[in-house]
Amino acid sequence: MAGRRVRAARLTGHGRPIEVAATPLPSPGDAEVLVEMAYGGVNPIDRYIALGRVAPDGPLPRTMGVEGVGRAGGRWVVLHGYGLASTRDGVWAEAAVVPADATVDVPDGVEPVAAAAVGVAGVTAWRTVTEVAAVSPADRVLVLGASGGVGTMIVSLARSIGARVWGQTGSASKVPAVERAGAERAVVVDRPEGLAALVTDLSPTVVFDPLGGAFTGEAVGALEPHGRLVLFGTSADPRGDVPLQAVYRKGISLLGYGGLSEPAAALRRGMEGALSALRDGRMSVAVDSVVALEASQQALDRLAERSVTGKLVLDLQGAH
Repeated sequence: MAGRRVRAARLTGHGRPIEVAATPLPSPGDAEVLVEMAYGGVNPIDRYIALGRVAPDGPLPRTMGVEGVGRAGGRWVVLHGYGLASTRDGVWAEAAVVPADATVDVPDGVEPVAAAAVGVAGVTAWRTVTEVAAVSPADRVLVLGASGGVGTMIVSLARSIGARVWGQTGSASKVPAVERAGAERAVVVDRPEGLAALVTDLSPTVVFDPLGGAFTGEAVGALEPHGRLVLFGTSADPRGDVPLQAVYRKGISLLGYGGLSEPAAALRRGMEGALSALRDGRMSVAVDSVVALEASQQALDRLAERSVTGKLVLDLQGAH
């Protein structure tokens, strides 16, 4: 391994374009393993890291990529957590040296491309549905942002539990993806005003909200008394008006989930749960496209443009 160099997507400065360049591969230290990478998942947090909104004090330059999948010791493994891409090099590279505890074995029957989406979106979907909201067959579920990477997984997992599921999307072109994930109906609305009125026939008992802003207030209005609102993002607006009187009069439970604050044991439990759900067909991953490592910056740009349906995945071994 001495002297080995690998292609990697490097962050050289916050707000600067990602550069793909050959970089030295360190030798594994104690409690570390070498992983020959195959695919990397692309997530909003990667974009926030590149902009300096997350881990602004991390070392520069460093390799991007908070999640991925590759082979270590002859087995497929998923990688996530333990400071990847924030306090140390990430995994958007041909090979990576990572903490052994950051790896989880991929079960037989799970495709590597799908496994590349488990570390962030898969964990969020599995934990918010099964642990935070504890969705049951008796629930009626509304998923906001249902055409996104997390949203499509939440739709499929909640539907496999037996709940009724509707999904909201801001674009009619994304309706087929929401329906393929298992939604009974896709509601197309790109502005929050009037959302509650459009879902009265569902009368949701659970709303999953990655949007925030005024969408959160509409979600409160839509929920049945004693419903649960799971907030796990604010991609529309980090601030918004919430009708507090409706919250307490209806007995709404406001539940938050943030992967960055979760302990390592919880993230590992989430990865194992998500991988098992993929293996058993209880959850599905909608892959928008698989693009070359050299397109790392364009992939982040597409997230900013909201032109992605499902997940973007980087091919870390593709032709260059």
